[in-house]
Amino acid sequence: MCNACIWAIGCDMRNVIVITSIFSPTSAVRQWAALSDWRVLVAGDIKTPADWRCEPAMFISAREQGALPFRITKHLPWNHYARKMIGYLEAVRRGARVIVDTDDDNIPKPDWSFPDFNGRHRMLSHSSKFINMYRWFTKQHIWPRGFPLDRIGDAAVFPDENHVRTGQVRVGIWQGLADEDPDVDAIYRMTVGAPCRFDRKDPVVLNAGTFCPFNSQNTAFVREVFPLLYLPASVSFRSTDIIRGLVAQPVLWSAGYHLGFTGATVVQHRNEHDYLVDFASEIPCYLHSEKIANAAERAVRSGVSIADNLYSAYESLARAEMIPASELTLLSDWIQDIRDVMTSS
Repeated sequence: MCNACIWAIGCDMRNVIVITSIFSPTSAVRQWAALSDWRVLVAGDIKTPADWRCEPAMFISAREQGALPFRITKHLPWNHYARKMIGYLEAVRRGARVIVDTDDDNIPKPDWSFPDFNGRHRMLSHSSKFINMYRWFTKQHIWPRGFPLDRIGDAAVFPDENHVRTGQVRVGIWQGLADEDPDVDAIYRMTVGAPCRFDRKDPVVLNAGTFCPFNSQNTAFVREVFPLLYLPASVSFRSTDIIRGLVAQPVLWSAGYHLGFTGATVVQHRNEHDYLVDFASEIPCYLHSEKIANAAERAVRSGVSIADNLYSAYESLARAEMIPASELTLLSDWIQDIRDVMTSS
């Protein structure tokens, strides 16, 4: 029996945590797997140990991935973070209603959870196009990976209580923060490097028109926006989830959904990294974050499906030569795959 058959098709698969890893099961993965009411699905790569096992987590090995009925397997590269998309599709095929993105070095806190996707939440409107949401939860000099570098010292991008109201809102994506070693860029790590423990504050939702980069470290997607899980595979490891997030936000707004941020509900014990290698991988974010956001926003149209707006946004990035045109082939396969599995599950 293959690893992917550990879970019976009839088991409760509404809430799924998806991880990709090249390591043997880490302490973090074991803690994720032990959570009640959640299933953990790990998509392997060719470097992942063939004997990977951490029950009750489900593992899809590199060999098994090729046998799955997904079009993206024809074009999805190996040794890339975008292999995670195999996990997303398999989770949806098995009935997922909420998918949480995380990594094998994020440890859930005892109170780990996400707010309701549809409810009354604090909403933040701001005059700045970009806003540094880390500064909502701390006064420490810190910024999220992907934040435009020319704005990190600008007080105008810091959120404050004067721009907040409470109202009914549909959240499509919640970004939870991480304590100790949060998701920052290599420039922060090489120049500041201070750990951070974020303040305990209520979640807040961004109004349409206000961007903040979000990542794949502790991030929940509701079923209606699952097409936005797409990770571009023709870009670097440290850029893929940031580009995904910048593209996703105007698509969310057009569909009547929003991005929300919560305080830290995980602790990151980061796997070893070479900061200069990270820096090189992040260069597209340093150079193009605002351009990507602007191009995606211009491409999105009202009255169009999330999947179609997603394609239009990436098509605009390809025309502007911010991503290779070859990305659109994989994206087309993803859109067809996600439509197929959402229709059948």
